[in-house]
Amino acid sequence: MSFELESVAGVAILLWASDPAVPERLATPFFHAAAAAAMDVPVEIYFTAASVRLLVPGVADGLRASPRVAMTIGEHLRAAVGHGAVLLACTEALHAQGIEGAVLIPECTRRGGAVQFMARACDPRWRTLVF
Repeated sequence: MSFELESVAGVAILLWASDPAVPERLATPFFHAAAAAAMDVPVEIYFTAASVRLLVPGVADGLRASPRVAMTIGEHLRAAVGHGAVLLACTEALHAQGIEGAVLIPECTRRGGAVQFMARACDPRWRTLVF
């Protein structure tokens, strides 16, 4: 099957089951985000449910996907951002988790939730992944 990268407008990644309580699930979404962004594909990462806790300063930096991996989840997250991924925090999830928007990590510059993610999912030029 032939694939035209130019036909893809971007990749939207939804972090839903990516809970800080289960750190072994947390590096993979950022690997995929960094890979797509390194290919010059626009990437948006939507943090929802418990994943918004990763946006609180210090949380992601205190987690590792495995004791065998030197990088923290925060370092994986910053690698994706360094390649161009954009982080979006769901305002409803922030509220549900009791997190004030002003305390988020500086890499998270935007807000976006169900409506924004669904707009991407309904756009045939965008690809979506859910973790």
